[in-house]
Amino acid sequence: MAAILDNDLIEFLDFIEENENIERERQLPRRYVRDMENPLEYYNDDQFFKRYRFSKNTVTEAILPLVQFQEQRTQRGLPIPPILQILCALRFYATGDFQIVLGDLQKIHQTTMSRIIRRVSTEIARHLRQFVKFPSTEEDYNVNRNMFHAIAQFPGISGVIDCTHIPIQSPGGQFAELYRNRKGWMSLNVQLICGPRMEILDIVSRWPGSTHDSRIFMNSAICQKFVNGIVRGILLGDNGYPQLPYLFTPVLEHHLRTPAERRYNRAHRTTRNIIERLNGIWKQRFPCLRRRLLTKPVTTQAVIVACAILHNIGILRQDIFENVEEVPLDIVPVANANAAQNPRGHIVRQQFIQRHFM
Repeated sequence: MAAILDNDLIEFLDFIEENENIERERQLPRRYVRDMENPLEYYNDDQFFKRYRFSKNTVTEAILPLVQFQEQRTQRGLPIPPILQILCALRFYATGDFQIVLGDLQKIHQTTMSRIIRRVSTEIARHLRQFVKFPSTEEDYNVNRNMFHAIAQFPGISGVIDCTHIPIQSPGGQFAELYRNRKGWMSLNVQLICGPRMEILDIVSRWPGSTHDSRIFMNSAICQKFVNGIVRGILLGDNGYPQLPYLFTPVLEHHLRTPAERRYNRAHRTTRNIIERLNGIWKQRFPCLRRRLLTKPVTTQAVIVACAILHNIGILRQDIFENVEEVPLDIVPVANANAAQNPRGHIVRQQFIQRHFM
């Protein structure tokens, strides 16, 4: 009888122990298939900023909310957390390195890294109109115009326009040579309009490298907004653009005749220097833009737009990237005067010079 009771007691105790083990396993943290480092914890603030171009707070508070996509669960392992996907994309923007090298750093396959860059860039690019835009109120317009005027006393400026070439791999196909620019390499000719804080107010990133700057502008939505009066003020551009009532270019050197025209050119050059500084800061903050992008054309455009949005977020969050060489005022490049001549625009410019620079 005692032996039977002992057996029942042993079975009962085994049952209790088994249930306790099950409960303990439920309480244990879930084990992950991938053993990944957490860069937010691994690097200090300076190391993190150097590698990802943003502070930890900006990444978690401003950039992470932009990326909203469903995690795809598979039988091959747990999904990569959104924060880690964002950091992978930021590391790509900040280095322009090969995807296989970036993947090795986080033990991620190259194809997965490619999908992450495409997905994160596309999600960030969806917020273009939220972060890349002209002022929406008269008060903000006046603030921008006053800040521009403080640079060199050039009145009425809403923005400064220029194009910059982003190197890409050949897209292939029968129209591939359209992407070869005048310097002989494949690129996208990206139009930028910047504000007085070097923020990007407008971007057009779809034109091949052989397209002239003036053609990009005349076929852009922002041009129609200036024509229709939706966007007020004037733009400053180089001589690659036509002189228009809302787009002012320098007077050609061999046409300079009066001191007023020289003062106009000096103020124009000094103010337009801001777009050259923007190009320098933008490409040094995101070196992927100055190295050859090897991504597919759609992904390439998304990467460029994402970098424009992130640049503006850095300005809003005061994540200042200071590792940039300033462009001296005397050597600001001036495009050849090969834009279509516009007699009416020249009359408008001459009247403007007489009114403000005499």
